Amino acid sequence: MKLLKHIFFFTLISMPVSLLAQGSYLTMGGKEEWLLNRMDIKASTTDLSFSSIKPYNRKYIVQSTDYWDSLYYAGDKRAKVFTETDKYNMQRFLMANTDWNKPKEIYKSEKPVLKYFFTNRANMVEIKNNDFILIANPIINYEQGSKGGNAKSTFINRRGVDMRGLIENKIGFHFYFTENQERYGDYVTDWRNKFIAYPGGGYVKSFKNGGYDYFDIRADVTWKVAKFMDMQLAYDRNFIGNGYRSLFLSDFSTNYMFLKVNTHFGKFQYQNIFSELVSYKKSGSDRIYPRKYFRASYLNYHATKWLNIGLFEGLILGKTDAISLPLFNPIIFTNVSGNKDDKSYVGADIKMNLLKRFQVYGQFMVDKLKTDELKNKWWGNKFGYQAGVKYVDAFGLKNLDVQAETNVVRPFTYAANDSVASYNHYNQPLAHPLGANFEEYIGIVRYQPIKKVFLEAKLIYYKQGLDSSILGVNQNYGSNIFSFTDTRPFDYGWSVGTGNLATCTIINLVASYEIKENLFFDVSILSRNFTLTTTGKHNTSVISAGVRWNIGRKEMLF
Repeated sequence: MKLLKHIFFFTLISMPVSLLAQGSYLTMGGKEEWLLNRMDIKASTTDLSFSSIKPYNRKYIVQSTDYWDSLYYAGDKRAKVFTETDKYNMQRFLMANTDWNKPKEIYKSEKPVLKYFFTNRANMVEIKNNDFILIANPIINYEQGSKGGNAKSTFINRRGVDMRGLIENKIGFHFYFTENQERYGDYVTDWRNKFIAYPGGGYVKSFKNGGYDYFDIRADVTWKVAKFMDMQLAYDRNFIGNGYRSLFLSDFSTNYMFLKVNTHFGKFQYQNIFSELVSYKKSGSDRIYPRKYFRASYLNYHATKWLNIGLFEGLILGKTDAISLPLFNPIIFTNVSGNKDDKSYVGADIKMNLLKRFQVYGQFMVDKLKTDELKNKWWGNKFGYQAGVKYVDAFGLKNLDVQAETNVVRPFTYAANDSVASYNHYNQPLAHPLGANFEEYIGIVRYQPIKKVFLEAKLIYYKQGLDSSILGVNQNYGSNIFSFTDTRPFDYGWSVGTGNLATCTIINLVASYEIKENLFFDVSILSRNFTLTTTGKHNTSVISAGVRWNIGRKEMLF
């Protein structure tokens, strides 16, 4: 744990100068993300415009929401872009976050439990005084699914606790814990067997027949170094981007230890993440897995009310036995280590909010690029791009949102000569779950016809060139970012989809009813039709229903 020693040293230096208020970050996947996405497009204010950096800082997002909520109450014409349902969702979001806004009469519960529990309609426990704030909620998620034929049923059983707080208005903390037993479709089991990992899970045990059991533990401490800078020491995950997927850094993999430094200056926000990852996990008995070290730097410029531009660099050190100085270099695009084992990934993104109804966004990520070899389709040109659009209150129908997105990543992108420098953690991709050598199209429709009903439909289609075996020799076609020793069949003529062609169509339909604050009853339908050239069709269909309390839905859509 070499990185922990360095992080502890930085913490000792920076925490004593913390004199300003600082809170926790929102847990990703919550119901408020739908609202915040609409607010970003409609309001185009600075705090919301830095939405590509997730998870969101709770303090800034709550204060911005409270501002627009107040304008709506006052009848200000600037707030007319929001619907009555938006207003309702703002109130519920503020109700759940009274650590950063003044309590209102409507937040109070009519029937508190034992006078101390559920005094606020949104939170089980709220303890607030001048020096200390604690907010805690239970987490429960149980879902049962039925598959066609004699296939095994699916299930999700998650329970735990989510708690956060503030000490002397200076140091924020957050703790999230769930125990999870899950069984999805056979394609998830196949993924687990292929990569010796479970999507989003760390140490995982088998559970019943084809299920998995694991803990999800997240924790962080956040403090402010100066008015323009805050730090977070955490065991969690991150996401950089405006799309459903990210080609920079996503939350698909399991949690990892990191120190995050956020710097705000005018129209700029700059984030550095210094993290320790698991290099390669082998199957078998318990062991300490080899570590590797990663830095992600992201500079975001709020150019105008409607335009954001970002620059990204991800650096992975190529050795596990030492931490070199480039890891702690906070300046983007200035890695001059000269170590051939280190690997850098760079990119740029853009987001444009138009007419308070549309958002156009995109990413371009480069692993390696030689422009004079583009016409030859050289295998070593490794890059990917994303393009997408969001349309809120689509076609004049209030609270109907539509999103379309495409992601394309060339063969061998994110891969390296060994598991240390490749773009992965705990045998899971740090960016897109498909790895590389794919072309993907996504359509999402979200609709809230009445205040307590949430409808969502996702359509995903992709094609991907997978590895194959010819006469007993494994052929590497560049989709598997963990494949380091297989033979590459040729050097030129590479296109997306080259290899053992797989095509997949996923339809996911979800209807949710909010029984009481943050307690949902869900019904969902999943259809996954996967075809591989060499083995034919592998289809999955699941109808499921369940309840969840204080937790977002978990979906395996890849």
